[in-house]
Amino acid sequence: MDVIDVIVIGGGNAALCAALAAAEHGARVLLLERAPLEARGGNSAVTAGALRFPYGGVEDLSRIVKDPALTQAGKVDVGRYSEDDFLGDLQRVTHGQTDPALGRALASQAFPTMGWLSRQGVEFVLAYDRQSFLVGETYRFWGGLAVKVRGEGPGLIAALYRAAQAADVAVMYESRATALAWDAAAREWRVGVSTGTRALEHRARSVVLACGGFEANPEMRAAHLGPKWRGVKVRGTPHNTGDGIKMGLGVGARPFGQWSGAHAVAWDINAPAANDRRAVQHFERDSYPLGMYVNIHGERFVDEGEDFRNYTYARFGREIMRQPQRVAFQIFDQKTVRLLKKPYTLTGTTRIQANTLDELARAAGLEGRTFARTVAEFNAAVGDRPFNPAIRDGKAAAALRLPKSNWAQRLDSPPYVCFPVTCGITFTFGGLRVGADASVAGADDRRIGGLFACGELVGGLFYDNYPGGTGLMAGAVFGRLAGTGAAAHAGRSG
Repeated sequence: MDVIDVIVIGGGNAALCAALAAAEHGARVLLLERAPLEARGGNSAVTAGALRFPYGGVEDLSRIVKDPALTQAGKVDVGRYSEDDFLGDLQRVTHGQTDPALGRALASQAFPTMGWLSRQGVEFVLAYDRQSFLVGETYRFWGGLAVKVRGEGPGLIAALYRAAQAADVAVMYESRATALAWDAAAREWRVGVSTGTRALEHRARSVVLACGGFEANPEMRAAHLGPKWRGVKVRGTPHNTGDGIKMGLGVGARPFGQWSGAHAVAWDINAPAANDRRAVQHFERDSYPLGMYVNIHGERFVDEGEDFRNYTYARFGREIMRQPQRVAFQIFDQKTVRLLKKPYTLTGTTRIQANTLDELARAAGLEGRTFARTVAEFNAAVGDRPFNPAIRDGKAAAALRLPKSNWAQRLDSPPYVCFPVTCGITFTFGGLRVGADASVAGADDRRIGGLFACGELVGGLFYDNYPGGTGLMAGAVFGRLAGTGAAAHAGRSG
């Protein structure tokens, strides 16, 4: 049986970056993708394609984004976003729990990795539709996140698979890795694979685990997140069932990170139970900072304006899970409807509209008296500062038990529009411990020779929350590191 230099288990962004980096250093690479070709790409294929990275201003962005607006005075305002800003946001939203070594590696390698992705054929554009508001004649980008992949998640995956083909990476589709074992005598890894009705075994000098978390595994969700999560809607691939985590633990890897935590967002209440790849971001509902969030009793339950949505959306999904019937309602009036993101306008969106708040409550099934009181108290508390959605404007409804810290506007301009939502899980936060070089650590924190991990099965980066755009970025950074390390362990150094 032929021995492969590097086997990569997984088929999304992190796995592909690992495969490309290993091939770049001269390794012979086999990538095992559990999904069929038409559903390849894991969660990466259904993302909006935004990546968070430090940059010094338009000069840096112009190195990876070809947009004439970057050189035209007053057209765009992208600001600056330093490594300290990146690390500060990461530690702030995780309450200081992010592993410092992983955080530093991510922040320091993010911008170089963007250049590397560009050289692999990935094209980037300014994320006008997701991360900017037109203020006067200037598009002002907010929240430290200005760039996405052309074609979003599908565009990213298509570009990386083209690069993998050009690099002679062998890809096996519909091939689920089922077993991992170290052969001490031969000093090589044995990987069991189920493909169709056949059971195969491949041998490799190095292995990269990159096949996602356990968000699509109801039993693991119930065990680690809680019983309510057994029936949650799954935003991404149905193939992320914890296989890589279980294989890693089986060979002595150390569990790490927040196993009780997950990226979970507001999702259309009538979205399918599992993601329809054709819809991609169709069901996302994250313009809530512009309006009011209430539960079925008509009570607010979060500070909608606590921060920009990309610092809160991955956490507020969990708050929906704590509400009665695990549902919530986003409510807007005509002052803000025009500012809602595109998914709110698509055919099939669950939308309720009424000319009065009382009619809206009846149509949505809210407790009318409580909802009316909530709105009246909120309206009375709204301050008079100017509204500006592109900055934390300090326009607050402060004199409330639960204030709204920014973007507070009176709900008083009918017709009113309501979007019922539930929770959609994206990925889980618990997984395996890795070093800053993406090498997997054992129970004693020593490296397990020849075993690397990247992507959503890496624990220690995210706790309770994450800054939008860090998921894909972390996958690319640690995927590149994993592939480089795996090639070196296999005796390939480029």
